[in-house]
Amino acid sequence: MSLAALVGPQLPFLRRYARALSGGQASGDAYVVAMLEALVEDPTLFDSDCEARVATYRAFSRIWNALPLNSAAVAARGREAGAPAERRVEGLTPLPRQAFLLTAVEGFTCEQAARVLERSLADLSQLIEVAGREIGEQVATTVLIVEDEPIIALDLESIMKGLGHQVCGNARTRAEAVEMAERLRPGLVLADIRLADGSSGLEAVDEILKFLAAPVIFITAYPETLLTGQRPEPTFLIAKPFEEAMVRAVVSQALFFDARAGREPATAA
Repeated sequence: MSLAALVGPQLPFLRRYARALSGGQASGDAYVVAMLEALVEDPTLFDSDCEARVATYRAFSRIWNALPLNSAAVAARGREAGAPAERRVEGLTPLPRQAFLLTAVEGFTCEQAARVLERSLADLSQLIEVAGREIGEQVATTVLIVEDEPIIALDLESIMKGLGHQVCGNARTRAEAVEMAERLRPGLVLADIRLADGSSGLEAVDEILKFLAAPVIFITAYPETLLTGQRPEPTFLIAKPFEEAMVRAVVSQALFFDARAGREPATAA
């Protein structure tokens, strides 16, 4: 298959990625054109050992990261006006921004993103953690934890504080969750499925979302009860036992996509 046939189908998605990196469609397209010109000059820039999408983004990343323009000083340059979420992503330091966008927006697995950036998995995990921390600092919000296990609730509270958020409450039952959400108006909800009194975290969240526009992340030992292949399925789901890095990454994604939908997270006091 020709190089054009491999790269062509990736270009609409690569343009989206380039816009997010550069801050504007015109500047993003200029980088995509630069990559295409480089491929014409040197086809070996396209790594045929990778799948086409990974190889295309990898070639783009080599061009992007080779240019001194893409240092932290880029933030001082003029940009097209963007949504708050886009401006927040632009505020991330360069490599963490790339790692976050590749996994959270472009849908690459961690293994694929590591190949794109030519980093180890451990390095990629650190980059995503940095991105999560930086996003947390920009969109600090209040968090309601719906969890009946005290140790798990404490772990989640510690992780949220590490990201710069404030935990406003910990509910152990459906009734407590609904009451706290209505009274405290959190900007993010972390919810278990099975609660202390046998009530359902799912039902609690259904009630909460009737009066509160906030992202919800389900954290459960029973993901099969949610991943049925039928709609609706949760946008954000973490299986227990969880890794701290996973929680950090998913929280950052939830707040990012919530802001993209036009809702600004509540600011922590």
